[in-house]
Amino acid sequence: MVTVLEHEFYLSEILDRRVFAITKRIGRLSDLAIIETGKLPEVTQVVVDRPYGYPALTIPWDKVLLISNHEVVLDIAEENLAPFERAPQEHLILLHDHILDKKIIDMDDHDVEVVYDVKLAFQNGKLYAAEVDYSRYRALRRLGLHKLAKLLADRNKENRVSWLYVQPLPEQLGSFAGNLKLKIPKAQLNEIHPVDLADILEELEGGQRVALFNALDPEQASDALEEIEPRVQRQLIHDIEKERAAMLINEMSPAQAADILAILPRDEADTILKLIDREKSSKVEHIIGEHNEQILLYASPELIRLPATTPAAEVLDRYRELATGKNVVMYVYVTDAAGALKGVVDIREIVAAEPGQTLADIMTEHVIALPKDATLRDARMLFERYDFRALPITDENDQLLGAVSSRDVRAFRPRLT
Repeated sequence: MVTVLEHEFYLSEILDRRVFAITKRIGRLSDLAIIETGKLPEVTQVVVDRPYGYPALTIPWDKVLLISNHEVVLDIAEENLAPFERAPQEHLILLHDHILDKKIIDMDDHDVEVVYDVKLAFQNGKLYAAEVDYSRYRALRRLGLHKLAKLLADRNKENRVSWLYVQPLPEQLGSFAGNLKLKIPKAQLNEIHPVDLADILEELEGGQRVALFNALDPEQASDALEEIEPRVQRQLIHDIEKERAAMLINEMSPAQAADILAILPRDEADTILKLIDREKSSKVEHIIGEHNEQILLYASPELIRLPATTPAAEVLDRYRELATGKNVVMYVYVTDAAGALKGVVDIREIVAAEPGQTLADIMTEHVIALPKDATLRDARMLFERYDFRALPITDENDQLLGAVSSRDVRAFRPRLT
């Protein structure tokens, strides 16, 4: 009698698991064969790949002693494996080779999704293919992106189809490369939130990212593009067809479109501007022009400046007094007698300072600052990259001219004329 430690699990979770002949490790699980009998297909054989040129094994299900997410144990001694040294017969349906990553189409031949996994269920000593799963959650887990998959766990509860709705597969499969056809019309699929899609796209490698992005419908792709970090936005727009990029940007408001086009190389931005709606294009160009306004117009000279010898405890004691009337209060800027910027200290570091420490002891000396001729666009890009709450502005002699807060920059939305 086979022992299954989990009564429900997924194909991708047991593929490549170690296989033992009693106690001797002999290879890894490469596939499961099913036959379509009754309402749910039943697993009849397990396929084992072996190393060092040994032939594959096709083992009847009744020879499986234990199956889990960690290992498969066969009720066969190693010396008795010879009768099972054969490839699966052509008429067998293999869940990995024939089902995984195939398209699901409905009864009207509309594409529905792609099979990312198969849910298996164990009952009365038998293992069944219970559902096909087309959720991005399972796709991400197969890619090893478990943290991102967890974000989507609650959003993909309905992204599965019971095998009850799958039409019988052809009797002669051979090297089957077809689609999985449903008995039902195309259903409304749950949409992934654009923020979650952005997280997914940012984590993927270039080729995978473009493939997934091109598979999204225009509305999803446009919404996700707005949420993606600038570095990935630039790479995606560079990699996809410019006509598609223009179509997606045309879906956005002029301000949203300008945010994206402003971070592109000028030649790419110009190419896309020529492809979008003419009226919107003129508005976007106007906004991009305002993105090029000097950052000093948005900066404030009202910030906390102190010499490096100032004790941290003194700053903490006098903080209310020092912050009164200041517009940037989350950082203390350390300057010399001539007003040159020498370092910066987060107020949280001052709170955590040891007794007797001065600002010189705890300050960050390599300060990321904006030059005085920086633009609003430059500031937005630095804030996106470093996630600071404020940035100092200096001249060519490192003189501290002021600072601009991320809140003020990110809140800015140019007015249309």
